[in-house]
Amino acid sequence: MKPLLESLNKTFSALATCEEEEFVDSIINMDHYDKEENQNENEMQKEIQSCDSFQDKGEMYSMINDVYGGAVSSLTMEGKEVKMMKGSFKDGADQQQQEVMMIMPSAEEANQQAVDQGLQLVHLLLACAEAVGCRDTKLASSILSQVWSSANPWGDSLQRVSYCFASALKSRLSLLQNVNASGTRVDSPLITGEEKMEAFQFLYQSTPYLAFGYMAANEAICQAAQGKESLHIIDLGMENSLQWPSLIRALASRPEGPPKVRITGLGGNNNNQIDLETGMKTLMEDASSLRIHLDFNIIPEPMSPSLLTKESLDLREGDALFVNSVMHLHKYVKESRGSLKAVLQAIRKLGPTLLTVVEQDATHNGPFFLGRFLESLHYYSAIFDSLEASLPRNSPKRTKIERVHFAEEIRNIVAYEGPDRIERHERADQWRRQLGRAGFQVVGLKCMSQARMMLSVYGCDGYTLATEKGCLLLGWKGRPIMLASAWQLNNVSSS
Repeated sequence: MKPLLESLNKTFSALATCEEEEFVDSIINMDHYDKEENQNENEMQKEIQSCDSFQDKGEMYSMINDVYGGAVSSLTMEGKEVKMMKGSFKDGADQQQQEVMMIMPSAEEANQQAVDQGLQLVHLLLACAEAVGCRDTKLASSILSQVWSSANPWGDSLQRVSYCFASALKSRLSLLQNVNASGTRVDSPLITGEEKMEAFQFLYQSTPYLAFGYMAANEAICQAAQGKESLHIIDLGMENSLQWPSLIRALASRPEGPPKVRITGLGGNNNNQIDLETGMKTLMEDASSLRIHLDFNIIPEPMSPSLLTKESLDLREGDALFVNSVMHLHKYVKESRGSLKAVLQAIRKLGPTLLTVVEQDATHNGPFFLGRFLESLHYYSAIFDSLEASLPRNSPKRTKIERVHFAEEIRNIVAYEGPDRIERHERADQWRRQLGRAGFQVVGLKCMSQARMMLSVYGCDGYTLATEKGCLLLGWKGRPIMLASAWQLNNVSSS
């Protein structure tokens, strides 16, 4: 096992040895997340330079099969074998044949075996990613064949997340080899809108990631809506009604009485429109029972700056306007950032009372493939580790969450480039910078106690909460996963 790891260590030219070991250790041991791990742009530039000498390392990689052998499919211990054997034993004068088993590994040894196997798997993924980044498809395919023998969609969290990343690398290889003349992708998965929505609902039911965002955004809206008699909420990228029942209940209990509410959904998935309208019809009936007049309208056109106008949205005098974005604005982050800038400027022109932004807190929009791969592997390893703590391995819900929802995000981050890559998640400081340039200032969220109460419902100790310059962060064992924030125009004084 050690010769393999030593061989692989020599191949990762994009990372210093100590940095690589820290990264691998952080994947295996989620309790020791290091916030300083992200590499700067100069370090990532080495990825491009490394491609010049990458071909010289082919011989090193070709040793993988010889060294690795069948070690992945069957755990072994250095210096020990665990097998059945026949032994001849004497007890006094009696001699008898017995079938005995050599001493089984201790719990500590078994754990070390699993760690070593995990190290091998992570190293192979990194090696494959570097080969893919340098467009060495032959070498990448060879390494990927080794990953398949250890990645397992039914195994532990590392094996499961590795399976998703291996599938994404396979898609990228397919695109490199088979992209058509126009440069469009040719291997879109056959996942229906119904399957995506089902996986999304399972994620909402089983983890706090979505509920956290909905709760934080709703609390910010409620606080900013105090004393307002009529509210108009613009929901960017609306695909479901999961966020709004709790807001309606909160507004119904206001001391000054409930307001009138209008919700306009923009640019959702047309495949889910019937389900969305059904859900909102039920919500309107519930709101009526709580003495709240609720109107709902959906505009199925793709969201664009030209759609974000007072006329298109039917904005009315006297309405307090709220713009809500839950995991949607990142889809307008491009390499040039011009698309996001135009959207944010259009929102500013609407003059909203508040803009609520909930996003994945990760750096998945870097210019260099290997850096993006490293960050996304770390991020989703934390998520899959949290699923391991929440759901059994044979859970159909967990399978749907991982293989439909998260696998598709991973696939988009790893396999695609250009306009096809829409999962461009960024960290809180980047959102703060972009929103600040667009004329917004952060409004500190005041819902930490509510967030703690919400997490207690899930009965899992690994979730963590933190604040960062007005943003609220939900993480797993210290690794930030989701951020929630609220913003107002910077010429408005904060209460």
